[in-house]
Amino acid sequence: MSFDLVVWAMDQTAAPDAVRAANARCAQGEHPQRPADPRVVAFYDALTSHYPDRGPRATEAGSPWASAPLHAAADHIQMRLDENCPDVVLETIEKLAAELNLDLLDLQDGTVYPPPVRN
Repeated sequence: MSFDLVVWAMDQTAAPDAVRAANARCAQGEHPQRPADPRVVAFYDALTSHYPDRGPRATEAGSPWASAPLHAAADHIQMRLDENCPDVVLETIEKLAAELNLDLLDLQDGTVYPPPVRN
């Protein structure tokens, strides 16, 4: 079994329903035709530098990915994680999402975790 998380580059005022609606459009194959959001690129680069989603390391024992490569679009990255994924991988995803001001959507229950408010 696996579980899915998606990071979204949304406007700071986007409500959780807007994140879920954007994800529903993605599931229907609708993706914006625009340059990749720099936050999404930075997230992907940082995450896959630790946990590659391509090449032999992506499918080795101990890889956090249940499915690779990751689904990458201009405004989001979807990750299908192995059920035995170490907690450190989840902590890395959460930390990177917060640092880059990305919303994190848990597809299992639809919960959206916005980045912490910065003062």
